[in-house]
Amino acid sequence: MSNDVQVAVIGGGIVGCSVLYHLARLGWTDTTLIEKKILTSGSTWHAAGNVTYFGHYPSITRLYVDSVTTYLEAEKEADHFVGFHKSGSLRLATNQTELDAFRALGPLFKEMNIDCRVIDTDEIERIHPMLSTHDLLGAAYTPDDGHFDAYSTTYALAKAALYRGAEVITDCEIERLERRSDGNWLLTGNNQSFIAKHVVIANSFWARELAESIGLNLPLYALEHHDLVTESLPEIECLEFELPVVRDPVAPANIRQEINGLLCGVYESNPKPWAINGIPKDFEGRLLQNDLDRLESHLVRVIDRIPAFFSAGVKSVINGPICYTPDGCPLLGPVNGYPGLWLATGFCIGIGTGGGSGAYLSSWIVNDRAPYDLPSVQPSRFSNDLTRDEIVSSIVNTYAMGYTLPEL
Repeated sequence: MSNDVQVAVIGGGIVGCSVLYHLARLGWTDTTLIEKKILTSGSTWHAAGNVTYFGHYPSITRLYVDSVTTYLEAEKEADHFVGFHKSGSLRLATNQTELDAFRALGPLFKEMNIDCRVIDTDEIERIHPMLSTHDLLGAAYTPDDGHFDAYSTTYALAKAALYRGAEVITDCEIERLERRSDGNWLLTGNNQSFIAKHVVIANSFWARELAESIGLNLPLYALEHHDLVTESLPEIECLEFELPVVRDPVAPANIRQEINGLLCGVYESNPKPWAINGIPKDFEGRLLQNDLDRLESHLVRVIDRIPAFFSAGVKSVINGPICYTPDGCPLLGPVNGYPGLWLATGFCIGIGTGGGSGAYLSSWIVNDRAPYDLPSVQPSRFSNDLTRDEIVSSIVNTYAMGYTLPEL
């Protein structure tokens, strides 16, 4: 027996739950989210949870802004704590080009009512006393940035959607899509089937293999990504405030406070693609084998930026797959030639943009038009004829750019 729904959302990470939540807010509650295991079991559960109003790509800044708003609203609606730390963040400038780029974004931030200031090294040292500023010219400081608990935030979105009448089904893997003669979509898997007018593919690095069942060649694969968490540091224990998140283009890495230690996410110069020949069937809620040797040159730069990092014992190392597209922007919107099929996948900054992406896509689905122009995320920007080598090569190069600002 098939379950008939208006919208089926495939994937229970931060993005899928955001889509479900925003659809419900717009009055579409004949909707079902279908997750192969439990919510967050893909890449969301091991995400650092960083959010910023300073988007890496200026064209998608609104997705960053709306994400923070979404998570805080879901927290209130669901009465479910999302663990937001408003620590602020510093995006460091090591040359004049970077500093000029920060200043050039001023009008955009003013228009969007974003508090972002370009500050000098004296101010950097006051805000983050553990930073070495010997090679810095300044930084972009966004005091309203911070980080959420990714797990709790995802559940808050799902819970708020359930309160509004949506449905969540777990332990159900969708293995095949098929467009029926009546224009609806048939979803099958785990001895269950669903018929939906609209389908949203939001299952991250699994999306590629699912889309192959209907002849789509989605340009996304996963890469290994390491985060290190240190033991407590006395320099942090004695502080009366939380340190801001640091995004350093030299390492390149993001470093933030985690309790009284540091959490460091490293962007390797030679990243390792993961599962390009197929994702293991039993992979969910798991991590990958650590390889700290690959990170050595980057960690030396982190130590140069935060000398106390050298004396910190490593508490844990997290190596998990992170999904990428060739240009680092998600696939968000309708699929040309497949009426009723929508993509919300390819997020390398899932927590940072997931909330706003759910708002954007849901508005498009409900109103049959995009709420605002955002060509940098539309799936049609990529050809269906790209080869695997072309896709993987571009993904590796984009990841290795770290916090290098793209052309504005």
